[in-house]
Amino acid sequence: PGGMSTLLPAYTTMLVFGRVPTHSTRSQRTELIAEAARQIRIQDLKLVHHAGAGHIGGDFSAIDILATLYGAVLNTSPDRVDDPERDRFILSKGHVAGALYTTLAAFGFMPVEELATFLQPLSALNGHPNRTKVAGVEANTGPLGHGLPIAVGHALAAQLDGSPRRTYVLLGDGELQEGSNWEAMMAASQYRLDRLTVIVDRNGLQQGATVRETNDLEPLEAKALAFGFAVAEINGHDHGALYHVLSAVPLQDGRPTFVIAHTHKGYPVSFMSDQVGWHHRVPSTGEMEQALGELQAFGPVTGSSEGGQS
Repeated sequence: PGGMSTLLPAYTTMLVFGRVPTHSTRSQRTELIAEAARQIRIQDLKLVHHAGAGHIGGDFSAIDILATLYGAVLNTSPDRVDDPERDRFILSKGHVAGALYTTLAAFGFMPVEELATFLQPLSALNGHPNRTKVAGVEANTGPLGHGLPIAVGHALAAQLDGSPRRTYVLLGDGELQEGSNWEAMMAASQYRLDRLTVIVDRNGLQQGATVRETNDLEPLEAKALAFGFAVAEINGHDHGALYHVLSAVPLQDGRPTFVIAHTHKGYPVSFMSDQVGWHHRVPSTGEMEQALGELQAFGPVTGSSEGGQS
């Protein structure tokens, strides 16, 4: 696109990371994923600021999950996007497309330079992901409540194929207010789709209000258990805990997995964290500079490397 070259120095400076080597120690793996997540946040922040639109709060609550999946869990790679035996990842909360695009670029699925076209006219990088335009995107999402039913279809297809490939899907917690998710969960349990993993970005906020004020989900763990899922609750910013659970699925044979990943909208930026106004707000130049300063100094979360399981 015309003028794109003028954007590259300022807006597309991210390193490209390879998959974490299988021989890495736990601490090495955690450090590599944490650094990838930090760089993804820095690039995503620039992306949204330059485009003048995006969902930075939800992007930041999900990035640790995305970096862990693409960096160390998913059996896929840039040269295998058409391999029928690749693992599938579906971003059901499609409005955080900026986080997905930046993660895909960070792990080599697209040129980092292409990020400069985010939300520009005729760009493939739309406000919601499109599988026909972006390599590595498995489903067109945006209307909430659609990603999980699609994921159930992928998982059922794998089962019918006798394939060990896994399907992961990331939902927002407010998105679980859509009834189509619970219909899909009934089907996943009925067909014993234990290669399916549902991850809930449990940041407690949705557009304009808290999830509790809008339509409370609790008791969420008990509901998922009642629908036939094995359940794990973890800190969704703890890369060790994320890897431990997401790489271990199925948690129980014959039961799909439901991971409640407790996160913070806007994490870890001080003035964005847990602030509902950052659902769709664009940082000013001053806010971007402050956030960049905080991210430059940010280190990995440390804590338990295991999540509670039911």
